[in-house]
This record gives sequence, structure tokens and C-alpha cells, in this order.
Amino acid sequence: MDKQTYKKYADARAPKSPTAKNCVWAFLVGGSICCAAEGLKGLYSRYLGLSPDDSGTLTSVTLVFVAVLLTGLGVFDKIAKHAGAGTLVPITGFANAVASPAIDSRGEGAVLGVGAKIFTVAGPVLLYGTFAGAVYGVIYWIIS
Repeated sequence: MDKQTYKKYADARAPKSPTAKNCVWAFLVGGSICCAAEGLKGLYSRYLGLSPDDSGTLTSVTLVFVAVLLTGLGVFDKIAKHAGAGTLVPITGFANAVASPAIDSRGEGAVLGVGAKIFTVAGPVLLYGTFAGAVYGVIYWIIS
């Protein structure tokens, strides 16, 4: 069987992805996370008297904490299974990407397990994001 025949065969038998349904779920869950974050930011600024910047920072920390907690309890993956990118786009997805490898490898020990695996997914993002920021900063400094 050649490649094109096999591709037709596989495509005919593969389950169809409910793209519209997936987009709606991602929008609803991602939007709900963002609305909850805005609510937290308002609560932090109103009841704790924090500045907009400080309440935004505390909101981000809260979202990361909740995402890591839900990842550790095994709930985040169940939510992400149905919500897809709705959980991955906000900061919660980044927190899950850092926590998941660390949790999965905790049986290997603190150093060789958690310490070595914690940045498996997020490490390149941190490395190249920091590097790009430094390069852009130098370029901006030279231009200014």
C-alpha cells in the first residue's frame, strides 16, 4: 500500500474532531479563568488597598498557585482534557507546564527527579525569552 492510499484509508477511519465544540469550550473556560482573574484583581485592590500593579501581581501569583495545586491533585488535567487551549493560554497553562514534569518525576528524588525535570517544558521558554529580552534591551539601549 502506497502512502497516498494509506492516508486516504486512515483519514476515512479516523474520528472527526469536533472543532467548533472544542473552540467553544476553550473560549468559555479560558474566558472564565480570565474573568475570575479580573475579579480577584478587583477584590485585591478594593479590599486590600493594593495598587493596580500590585493587585495584578498578586492575581498572577494566585492563579499560578491554584493551577499548581490543581495539577498536583490531578484535577487540572481533567479540566484541560475538555477545555483544551482554554486552560493553556492563560498563565495557568504555564504553571501546569512547569509543575507536571516535576510531579511526574518526584519518585526519582529531589535533585535528579524534581530538580532536573521541573523545567523540561518551560525551560526553553524561560531561557530564550530571557535571552531575547536581553538582546532587545541592548538593541534599545544602542538605538536610544
